Amino acid sequence: MREEINILEHELVPRHEVVPPREALELLRKLGIEPWQLPWISADDPVVKAIGAKPGDIIRIIRKSPTAGEFVAYRYVVVEVTKKS
Repeated sequence: MREEINILEHELVPRHEVVPPREALELLRKLGIEPWQLPWISADDPVVKAIGAKPGDIIRIIRKSPTAGEFVAYRYVVVEVTKKS
């Protein structure tokens, strides 16, 4: 039997969380953008699956930074991320 590994507990995986809908709307209004204008992340990404995010959700990624303390980035969850040629 294989041991289950929780990807969210790995030291190299930054904290990911689904942004609540009301907060997501406020973020988009503040930035003056539409959700699809955020960088995309695939719904098939292992961390996206682990936190239960669905296509159309916005996730917040909080990375530890030696210079900034914390760096926050946002991603828009999409069904499929296509590579640009």
